[in-house]
Amino acid sequence: MQNRRIGDVEVSAIGLGAMPMSIEGRPDEARSIATIHAALDAGVTLIDTADAYHLHADEVGHNEALIARALASHPRGGEVLVATKGGHLRPGDGSWTVDGSPEHLRAACDASLARLGVEAIGLYQFHRPDPRVPYADSVGALRDLLDAGKIRMAGISNADPEQITLANEILGGRLVSVQNQFSPAFRSSEPELELCDKLGIAFLPWSPLGGITRAGGLGSAHTAFARVAEAHGVSPQQVCLAWMLAKAPVVVPIPGSSRPETIRDSASAVDLVLDPAELAELDGS
Repeated sequence: MQNRRIGDVEVSAIGLGAMPMSIEGRPDEARSIATIHAALDAGVTLIDTADAYHLHADEVGHNEALIARALASHPRGGEVLVATKGGHLRPGDGSWTVDGSPEHLRAACDASLARLGVEAIGLYQFHRPDPRVPYADSVGALRDLLDAGKIRMAGISNADPEQITLANEILGGRLVSVQNQFSPAFRSSEPELELCDKLGIAFLPWSPLGGITRAGGLGSAHTAFARVAEAHGVSPQQVCLAWMLAKAPVVVPIPGSSRPETIRDSASAVDLVLDPAELAELDGS
């Protein structure tokens, strides 16, 4: 599989978004672990998670613990960069809240460290801005975690260009990733992608296929992707990921998956080369 870089770490060009394995409609653990193992067998070396990826209030960190078990039971588990996040919470009733206070982020990081069973988290990301907390204070907590050696790299998520610039300044040029929503149906993160490309910061599109409930119908909703897919004899989902990879060398999509066959299909997108006319058609669709 082709590789890209997050900070000084080389990772696969396609990552695995593990959230669907822990929230509503999640599969049993055996299938989830089989999916993670299938990703590793396909060459995936980046797995994205968060402490908020769980269903019930008493199982915070469900996804992190699941990933730790899956990696421990695979011979290539030690080669994976696990990217987790803090600052977003699920009370257990299906809603989402935020807490970007430095106190919460420090405690959340410690809890994630324990669940992942590592001495330092490979990539720790501030999950979502908290309007009650100055953004500089939240990112300052990441800086402190970096300096303390509890995390190896720092990233942010759901950020705008001003926040990206501020975070990089606070981190002393050590911001390595930005994780924003980006898909054929949601393209408003183009300015953030372009800024990341300019700064050499990895851009990790979340829900690149449109989200859990829409990924299967991507070709129906976006017919240009279906047309290009038919011409190449591949899935519209592969075309979508190849289109993103062609946008900039800093792009590393993290499609969600809960089945071995879907992550294998997504991982194959790195081998799909689209010509300039096809890329222009997809950009304009």
